[in-house]
Amino acid sequence: MGRVTERRKVLRIRDGAVSTRPDTLVAEEPLEIRLNGKPLAITMRTPGDDFALAAGFLVSEGVLGRADELQNIVYCAGATVDGSNTYNIVDVRTAPGLVMPDITLERNVYTTSSCGLCGKASLDAVRTTARWTINDTPPVRLEPELLAQLPDRLRAAQQVFDRTGGLHAAALFTEEGELVDVREDVGRHNAVDKLVGRALQNGTLPLSRTVLLVSGRASFELAQKAVMAGIPVLAAVSAPSSLAVDLATETGLTLVGFLRGASMNVYAGEHRIALRAAASQG
Repeated sequence: MGRVTERRKVLRIRDGAVSTRPDTLVAEEPLEIRLNGKPLAITMRTPGDDFALAAGFLVSEGVLGRADELQNIVYCAGATVDGSNTYNIVDVRTAPGLVMPDITLERNVYTTSSCGLCGKASLDAVRTTARWTINDTPPVRLEPELLAQLPDRLRAAQQVFDRTGGLHAAALFTEEGELVDVREDVGRHNAVDKLVGRALQNGTLPLSRTVLLVSGRASFELAQKAVMAGIPVLAAVSAPSSLAVDLATETGLTLVGFLRGASMNVYAGEHRIALRAAASQG
């Protein structure tokens, strides 16, 4: 679909000079996710990779964990008064006999492009039971110098960001620092869902020897999504939240924040960081 970006007229002021010109903006539209015909969630997203987004969302909700548990995903027609297809509603059909986790399909979860899942009753309600423990045996070992290179590799792969400057990105790297996949979206949680959903579709879950890099902050929800996908390392260019650190500590996730240049903070799982013997002990 060609709706990743849209053009709008803008009044431009530069050093006192005024002009009008078209500007390229990232598209943002609602996506309703249905599960076996029943409404489950609505998220504001950048159109594209919608099936992967829905699949990844259901991995984080504990519904899906293997490719054979997914029967199919389709767009729903009749979303408008005239019956046309807006490509803003998807229905995920699970394999016959798949046991559903304890989620309430009638809750009409609303997610926004900025905060992800909102309105969950409590922290315990968010802590969905993971299909796998984080199991990278022997543990992934990453040198700080390698981690420092990843943001530039992510930035170089952001095609839509170059045109709009308005997208978050999530990238999956091997433990050797090779880029596996990158997805962009107006919502950082959607970008991660698109990555995880593609891994589910490709049959590569759990992602037990990978590094997940996100372009913004590391929220609790992003840490949860990493854990649910079996990812051992989550790195962010900005700050983590306190709950993200708590979850990382509880689950064994390595959490790195403020990854900028040669600097970074390791908030949990430092056993995966290959520090040199001369590292400061302060």
